[in-house]
Amino acid sequence: MSNKEVKAALKSARDAIRNKEYKEALKHCKAVLKQEKNNYNAWVFIGLAAAELEQPDQAKGAYKKAIELEPNQLLAWQGLANLYEKLNQIDVKGDLADVYQKLLELYESGDKQKWCDVCNKLVELYHQEKKYLEVAETWQKLIRMKQEEGAEKAELHQLWKKMIQLLKDSTRNQDNKTGQLLLTAFEHALSSADMVPGEDHQNLYKDFIQCLSKFPHEVARLEKACHDMMAFYPTVSYPLEVLCLHFLHSGTLSEKALHCFSRLLEMDASSGPGIIGFGIKCLKENKYKEAVKSLTEGLQKTNQCPAAWHYLAEAQMKLHEHRNAVLSCNQALEALGTPEGSNLRWKNLALQLKAETLIKIADADAAEEAIKALEQIADASSDPVVSALRGQAYVNKGLMDQASKISQELLLSHPDLAEAHALEGFIHYSQKNYEQAEKSFLNAIEKKAGTAEYHQYLGLTYWFMSDETKKDKGKALTQFLKAAKLDSYLGSAFCYLGNYYRDIAGDKSRARGCYKKAFELDETDEESGTAAVNLSVELGDMDTALSILDEVTGKARPGTAKWAWLHRGLYYLRTGQPSQAVADLQAALRADPKDSNCWESLGEAYLNRGSYSTALKSFRKASELNPGLVYSIYRAAALEQILGKYENAIATYQQILKNTENYVPALKG
Repeated sequence: MSNKEVKAALKSARDAIRNKEYKEALKHCKAVLKQEKNNYNAWVFIGLAAAELEQPDQAKGAYKKAIELEPNQLLAWQGLANLYEKLNQIDVKGDLADVYQKLLELYESGDKQKWCDVCNKLVELYHQEKKYLEVAETWQKLIRMKQEEGAEKAELHQLWKKMIQLLKDSTRNQDNKTGQLLLTAFEHALSSADMVPGEDHQNLYKDFIQCLSKFPHEVARLEKACHDMMAFYPTVSYPLEVLCLHFLHSGTLSEKALHCFSRLLEMDASSGPGIIGFGIKCLKENKYKEAVKSLTEGLQKTNQCPAAWHYLAEAQMKLHEHRNAVLSCNQALEALGTPEGSNLRWKNLALQLKAETLIKIADADAAEEAIKALEQIADASSDPVVSALRGQAYVNKGLMDQASKISQELLLSHPDLAEAHALEGFIHYSQKNYEQAEKSFLNAIEKKAGTAEYHQYLGLTYWFMSDETKKDKGKALTQFLKAAKLDSYLGSAFCYLGNYYRDIAGDKSRARGCYKKAFELDETDEESGTAAVNLSVELGDMDTALSILDEVTGKARPGTAKWAWLHRGLYYLRTGQPSQAVADLQAALRADPKDSNCWESLGEAYLNRGSYSTALKSFRKASELNPGLVYSIYRAAALEQILGKYENAIATYQQILKNTENYVPALKG
């Protein structure tokens, strides 16, 4: 075949392809290749025809042969790109990216429009594969090309915005280089915006700040962006909110941070981060009730803020609202999810605070939960304070051997650690080794004098050690007073002071004041509430007694606060108000249906009201629960007599006399 015939055959092949006669085209190409096996155009035409005949492997082989022959010729690369695009298979996407890269190289010095088209396709391909660094670098090349061609500012602005759009999901991967390119894109987009200030510019700034807040190492850049946005948009609260949340999360509550919180509240009194900031300020100023109120309110608006939940738990702990503090710690841990970096610090803090709080609840289940929390703290074994907490949890569970082992190790490795001596004290105290406990608590106080709990336990040690130490003003009383002074929210310290003034000093008035204070601090403290009511009655101050009972019963849920219902019911019974007595005693029985004395009192109330049948049932119930209640059995017999059930009454009287021969009311009956 001559050169002329080769050209004719190639022309025929081209015409056949144009007419969609692909098999015919293949015949012409094969004829050419018999003569010239390295004919570039023949191999390209075979690739085209085979692709149309859905023979991808043959097409791919033909294009690759052509490329091998002429690596810098466009046709085969274009054909291979079209083939891979048509196949749209995952396994060829890597090859397609290489083809696009070669096409960019070939178009670079020639057709700029085609270079841009291929560049767009390559970026789209990388984006589908989530190869964000390649997306960023390739798109930057496109922008550079446009800049070299003298593109308008508006066009470049749109290109930078498109780059932001392409990379918006890349922050999840936290690849530093990609992150830097994304932040650079934001800065260019902001500087090339037309309308400043304007809605587009403002929204861009918001997105930029939100993006910056995901990069923990970009603190300076975040602060600068927030201040810059505030300068452009002084009435918009968003940058201040982000700054406040940043300060919250960093845990650095400097003057600058507190100023930000105040400024935000001035701008928007209902801002969640602003209210949270005010709550933290109250916490730092020891205004714990105000802190709990503000932090709770702020978290209703901004609930995904682990640091704020932690501060709320801290404030609740200071008020000895232990169960609420545990719930707040759980919320902090939930908001943290799977933490890294600075979030890991918050996780450890929340777990430690949760464990401390559970230990204060002081029951075996809470202790078990505390141990589980401590086990989740990173590097817990190297922290002696965490080890001391684990020891306390073991004490609460009654596992003294494990607690003693930790105590001994800590005293050897950290002899100056107050918590180590306190743990030794808790072990001795729980084992009633009061003399050793005294030494341990004195050592703990020497190392850390400002801990109310150590003084309280030293006071209790003296209380139970002997009558002398209990009565010695310089011992138990002094320590309880110190505990109450150091922690004015420690209700139990005031309860113990009440015990001292009532049982040792015989000062009912002062004792009543202490019990009242203890109960105000902890409304679940029945011992203090009951003592305050009883002493008020003894002092002839029924108004105070009733005001305490009214307050408790007014807040009580059904089936709770038995002691208050019972006390008020008995008061109404004594003062001739049987209907009110019936209502209160029924409420007391809802809390404890098996209290025989309460049933007896209810029977008495019904009797006084004239409800004989119901009174009879109540007295019978009381004697069923406690057959030794002779008065209830007698009252039942008397009511049977009143109701005309004489045979039953006689039988009941005889039963009483059988057990108690000289019981005069039964003889009279």
